[in-house]
Amino acid sequence: MPLYEYVCKDCRKRFEALVYGSQAAQCPLCHGSNLDQQISVFSVGSAHSVAACTPEACPSAGGCCAGDACKLYS
Repeated sequence: MPLYEYVCKDCRKRFEALVYGSQAAQCPLCHGSNLDQQISVFSVGSAHSVAACTPEACPSAGGCCAGDACKLYS
């Protein structure tokens, strides 16, 4: 079950979706299916590099807090 990133072409919402088999993703905001699949970007940390997740370092569309986790700061 891969995790894909999308941008809805109708409302421009950026989101991630777990896609099972032949299931199609749907925008969580407008429920549209006119989507652009994005290239997922990820990072790997090490013991020498530690990043703090703060509201300033965490844009609402993702960042270190993975999107919805940023609601912890609202």
